[in-house]
Amino acid sequence: MARVADSYLSPSAIHPRSITTVPSRPRPRPSFFLSFSSLIRVRRCWMGSMGSERKMNIAGSDHLRHVESMKELPSGAGKIPRLNAVVLGEALASEEDDLVVPSEDFSRQALVSSPQQYLEMYSKSIQDPAGFWSEIASQFYWNETWGSEVFSENLDYRKGAVRIEWFKGASTNICYNALDRNIKAGLGDKVAIYWEGNELAQDGQLTYKELLEKVCQLANYLKSVGVRKGDAVVIYLPMLMELPIAMLACARIGAVHSVVFAGFSAESLAQRIVDCKPKLVITCNAVRRGPKTINLKDIVDNALIESTKNEVPVGLCLTYENPSAMKREATKWQDGRDVWWQDVVPTFPTECPVEWVDAEDPLFLLYTSGSTGKPKGVLHTTGGYMVYTATTFKYAFDYKPSDVYWCTADCGWITGHSYVSYGPLLNGATVVVFEGAPNYPDAGRCWDIVDKYKVTIFYTAPTLVRSLMRESSKFVTHYSRKSLRVLGSVGEPINPSAWRWFFNVVGESRCPISDTWWQTETGGFMITPLPGAWPQKPGSATFPFFGVQPVIVDEKGNEIEGECSGYLCIKNSWPGAFRTLYGDHERYETTYFKPFAGYYFTGDGCSRDKDGYHWLTGRVDDVINVSGHRIGTAEVESALVSHPQCAEAAVVAVEHEVKGQGIYAFVTLIEGVSYSEELRKSLILTVRNQIGAFAAPDKIHWAPGLPKTRSGKIMRRILRKIASGQLDELGDTSTLADPGVVDQLISLSDC
Repeated sequence: MARVADSYLSPSAIHPRSITTVPSRPRPRPSFFLSFSSLIRVRRCWMGSMGSERKMNIAGSDHLRHVESMKELPSGAGKIPRLNAVVLGEALASEEDDLVVPSEDFSRQALVSSPQQYLEMYSKSIQDPAGFWSEIASQFYWNETWGSEVFSENLDYRKGAVRIEWFKGASTNICYNALDRNIKAGLGDKVAIYWEGNELAQDGQLTYKELLEKVCQLANYLKSVGVRKGDAVVIYLPMLMELPIAMLACARIGAVHSVVFAGFSAESLAQRIVDCKPKLVITCNAVRRGPKTINLKDIVDNALIESTKNEVPVGLCLTYENPSAMKREATKWQDGRDVWWQDVVPTFPTECPVEWVDAEDPLFLLYTSGSTGKPKGVLHTTGGYMVYTATTFKYAFDYKPSDVYWCTADCGWITGHSYVSYGPLLNGATVVVFEGAPNYPDAGRCWDIVDKYKVTIFYTAPTLVRSLMRESSKFVTHYSRKSLRVLGSVGEPINPSAWRWFFNVVGESRCPISDTWWQTETGGFMITPLPGAWPQKPGSATFPFFGVQPVIVDEKGNEIEGECSGYLCIKNSWPGAFRTLYGDHERYETTYFKPFAGYYFTGDGCSRDKDGYHWLTGRVDDVINVSGHRIGTAEVESALVSHPQCAEAAVVAVEHEVKGQGIYAFVTLIEGVSYSEELRKSLILTVRNQIGAFAAPDKIHWAPGLPKTRSGKIMRRILRKIASGQLDELGDTSTLADPGVVDQLISLSDC
């Protein structure tokens, strides 16, 4: 079996002179720092609104003139109390430029309570990153500490292989820091996880001490079947408590976990198994999601058949019996390979020694969609990721020890890694883990859970917010929600009307919203509000987190100052950055560092207003963000073309009221095949089976042909305009090999 650690970037591949080794010394002042004079102006405006002016009456004002009329807004999404309007000039003037001010009480008690405090901390993190992060890292347990070189980096591929290292040479263990360290600090009897099942009557909980015992039992079992430091383990589980348990158990013994979202198809799961060659797969027999039962074991069985065909057999499948979804008697079984979790894991000791690992040893692989069609194995290492996720969680949510935190994300995505499992537990937090669907049995389920567990921090995706907006507000107001203190948004930019509804209706105009921007690759928040530090603008991710230097560049890679729009890049490294793409460092460099030499290219567009606030404008490549899930257009096209009656397909993104972006597919059929509703359904089913339900096209547009240049390149620009109905903006079509195709596509728009 190949070990992930063995396949990590070989030191011999690095050009020693290309590495910038950085002890504790200053960095240059970031260029964008100049825009923070505007933030000081905002601060003065904010401070001027304190006291009696804070509750000024804005009735009759025209501050919302740039958006849809109030009568068209969802119920409750009206004007925001304590609104302090700042007009920024006609170019960007809009409702989004108004400021939503945190209450005096909130700011007074916040970890970062003012723009000035933020500026002081941010300045230190940029000018002396080694000193800043060393001070924070010293709060964790290290079996061996780092030397004088806190980090080393080379982000410029022209100077040699791209490389990022933090705390190298130090040894630690993230499981020990998340559990043992907190227990030794007196938190053993504190609830670590509240678990809420799909059905209303299903729940459970584990204290930190109980969680550690279960983690140790599984860790001991894994060791007994031959899993060692550096071995990969694939985890295909729903949101049971066993999912974070499995992640922590792998981390405890130095194994590298790869969690696959339990909504991916057998083919997608097989791709990931073939790539990382795990020692075993951990799954459960089935899960209930709303009223639907999903047979996960069948999916795993098919994936293992497929991986064996590709010469990657997996000899062990540890299966958790989820009795509320399926009894073990109804589960298909392969003797000699399949083992019931409940039959073996509880028999092992509740203590397991820690495997100390280097800070740069791999912690997990998480596969994310790529524009080439092949999923990318994003590899995160231990030390820097640990420090960064814990710190971002603490400050972005203004975490207090009394908080009860609920993130609705699945651990199959990076949000579930960083902000369901590791970030909160490293801070000793109490976390809610929810197995079911947020609108089951009705649209009030989220708020029922909030009241049941007295949730104080609620972190979710704009998709869910928009979905709940479509329902009556009575599903929200029926519940108290008085415990809520901070709200959060993740996965994609949240549109202002959804922001207002979230703020006004769910948070009753008293809970700041941490609208976070980050990526699977970044490991943690990059641009995010600190809820007590400054006023917010609905829809803006605001300012960078400590140690993060965002820059906006033009097409030639030149940094643009002040109010502007362009490509979002990051200068220099940060502790949570991913280190490579597993088994393909060349693709790592080509995708993220070669578009703009010397920078990490995020792949996103961004605007910055006169006050320095950042506004993310979405992907600039061919990856579609559906409900926060990044899906490569090439993957969907490949699945469609695999259908025996499909000759060609082209996929583009369109705006979607609930999902943010939807998938719009242009499909050319083989000669002689007629369009039909049955065929449309069959094509969608093909995508569901090969990738997953979340990747199913929202629209199949029949295409006798596709608009192509004479060289055969598909003109996606034209397809996007047709898909979005912008027919008067098609531009010049005379360069197409067959301009008549455009008229044919338009005529079939409603078919």
